[in-house]
Amino acid sequence: MHFGTLDYVVFIGYAVLIMSIGLWVSRKGEKTAEDYFLASKSLPWWAIGASLIAANISAEQFIGMSGSGFAIGLAIASYEWMAALSLLIVGKFFLPIFIKKELYTIPEFVEKRYSTNLKTILAIFWIALFVFVNLTSVLYLGAKALDTILGAGDGTTLMYSIIGLALFAAAYSLWGGLSAVAWTDVVQVVLLVIGGLVTTFIALSHVSPDGGIISGFQMLIEKVPAKFSMILEKGEVFTPDGRDAWWDLPGLAVLLGGMWVANLYYWGFNQYIIQRTLAAKSLGEAQKGIAFAAFLKLLMPLVVVIPGIVAYVVNAGPDGVVSATSVDPSFIGKNGNFINDSAYPWLVRTFIPTGLKGLVLAALAAAIVSSLASMLNSTATIFTMDIYKPYFGKKASEGKLVNVGRLTAAVSLVIAIVLAPQLGNLGQVFQYIQEYTGVVSPGILAVFMLGLFWKKTTNSAAIWGVLLSIPIAMYFKVAPNGWSDSPIFLELPFLQQMLWTCLLSMLIMVAVSYAENKGADHEKGIPLSRQLFATPPAFNISAVIVCLILVMLYAMFW
Repeated sequence: MHFGTLDYVVFIGYAVLIMSIGLWVSRKGEKTAEDYFLASKSLPWWAIGASLIAANISAEQFIGMSGSGFAIGLAIASYEWMAALSLLIVGKFFLPIFIKKELYTIPEFVEKRYSTNLKTILAIFWIALFVFVNLTSVLYLGAKALDTILGAGDGTTLMYSIIGLALFAAAYSLWGGLSAVAWTDVVQVVLLVIGGLVTTFIALSHVSPDGGIISGFQMLIEKVPAKFSMILEKGEVFTPDGRDAWWDLPGLAVLLGGMWVANLYYWGFNQYIIQRTLAAKSLGEAQKGIAFAAFLKLLMPLVVVIPGIVAYVVNAGPDGVVSATSVDPSFIGKNGNFINDSAYPWLVRTFIPTGLKGLVLAALAAAIVSSLASMLNSTATIFTMDIYKPYFGKKASEGKLVNVGRLTAAVSLVIAIVLAPQLGNLGQVFQYIQEYTGVVSPGILAVFMLGLFWKKTTNSAAIWGVLLSIPIAMYFKVAPNGWSDSPIFLELPFLQQMLWTCLLSMLIMVAVSYAENKGADHEKGIPLSRQLFATPPAFNISAVIVCLILVMLYAMFW
């Protein structure tokens, strides 16, 4: 990939701008834990919405979701479009309770609703998840993309890219805390959207007979109509490796089943996502920020899914199907498997002209670095406020807590740097992460949903529910791994596995709660009222518009 002078100027300019904003925001230092972890509770709605998207859109989406677009098609966009609706639910029904309880962390809610023991268990789980799954995978995927775009794609620059991305994120986020992360995210999200759209539009113009964007999109639909089916039937779409895509996105179960588990868990109870709403000036500002983020999510498939479909069409043979003989060699792994996640880096390297490569690379870097910074800050927040302060630093000063947070973020980053190169080729990494996060998310969602909305739920029920959810989830994992002929095991798509695991965990919690409290309300049950969930007109109007757009999109691509 040839980088021109303008490309270097654009990319270096981006790096200098982000560093300058981050350091300027944190120039006075963070005097208290609230300053460092919750940005002094001063964020306006537009910063919250931008920061939510910047924290969410990372290499997992740019690389992983484009890879799934290459393998499956537009159906993978349900994760984005259903997220818009999930955000509205979070804003109306979850945020009022969280902000009323003045939370720093999601585990803190568990303590206030259930017990300190359960909070500690979940805090340790989330720290492990952030460090060993989220930070590590974002670093690896981001570095792999840079290695493909800037280098030969053979891994020679992989470690340099991992270290460079890690140091970039650490340079402003460790010192400035959430303030630096959130305010730089405002710039990052503008850049990643513009840079992402540039890539999509240029890619579409290359498959168009007349070089137009609209005609390029129409050409995609004509050549691979199955790739634009949102609700998949069995046998309708196969990935390049021959896997029936229905097993990843099982028809109507996507809209009515386990995707709700994945989305509500991610957007409602994921610390590095929800933390910026807890830092809002007010509940109204947080809800407006949520609505803004919902609109941005509707746009995301154009940025992160369509490029993958373009890469598929360009690499397809005369029969319109991608094969080992028609595809670019960078899509074939050492074992002969298809590396679907090469789609986005290959597209950038092949089609983006000199002069725009710097902008596109800056957009990709913005997506990666903003997510890394958010994860680092949230890991530090949970460890400091839920582990260190109650067990080791009950009398620690505010300055000490801030320093512990910085040290925690630094150690987490070092661990992720060491582990990231070990991930290797993961095929569709977006699907991989969703599936294995889905082992633990259903039980946690059950604990939160019943804790929020059913006053009879007891602490013992929550502990039993979250612990038994793991063997329940693993039971469903057995059948696809050689036991599908056994009458005692069920072979289900993983989204359906998540739904059943969540429902069975809830059933266990209801049974234990009734056995323990004989149907009485738990002493820590949350009193609910219609007034608590009242939302301002701006939020309500936004919600209606988002829902109408979603209905239109699914009607068009059903």
